[in-house]
Order: sequence, then structure tokens, then C-alpha cells
Amino acid sequence: MKIAVVSDDGVYISQHFGRAMMYVVATVENNKVITKEQRPKVGHHHAICSEDPSVPRHRFGYDPEAAAKHEIMAKSIDDCQMLIAGGMGAGAYESMQNHNIKTIVTDVNSINEALDRYLTGRLVHMPERID
Repeated sequence: MKIAVVSDDGVYISQHFGRAMMYVVATVENNKVITKEQRPKVGHHHAICSEDPSVPRHRFGYDPEAAAKHEIMAKSIDDCQMLIAGGMGAGAYESMQNHNIKTIVTDVNSINEALDRYLTGRLVHMPERID
């Protein structure tokens, strides 16, 4: 199993999926992390699309440009079954689900702690952190 975690520094979980600079991808075997690698992640900072003021805030992330960006973000982790983020927009969340990438949004800051909690069944999904 592979678990992707969004990060800006490789140590802590980014609080915003779209703005994160990288993925830390953990390979898990027998319920233990055996390797970790960093992968670049396209995001809002790459200006693939810009926030459209005509799209109501509660629907941001559903326009065609955002969908295309989410597609590129998902492609980088298409071998992963799980994604962990500190927060994300509803459009990005639904896009990951559509790519069969289960997503947990959490308030845990440390990547290692989040992985440990996930592997021991203690990582709590916090849907209120999806906007």
C-alpha cells in the first residue's frame, strides 16, 4: 500500500492540499512504513488556473480549470491508495475520491505521527476541515 501526504518541507503535513509543494509517499508493508519518497506536486502556486470570482465560494474547485488541475495532482499519486492532508477544498476532495484515492483530512501536524496513527487505526478524519 502507498500513502501520500501533502507537505511543504517533508516533515509536516501541509494545511492546504492545493498549495502544498510536494507529496511524501510512504510505502507500507505488513502495517509498517518501509520507504518514503518525495514527489513534486503541482498546485495553486503553479498558476494552472486562477480562482474565478464568478464561481460561488461554496462551489470553488468545481470549475473546468480546477478539475484539470486536480487531474494533474492526482496523476502524481495514481499509485497511492490513500492521501492525508491538513485541509482541502471540496472540489479537490471529491476529485481524489473519483480517482479512487481515499482521503483523510486531519489536524495532526507531523507526517510520521499521522502515518503511525493511520496504521494503528487512530487517525481521525475531520470533514469539517474540507471547505
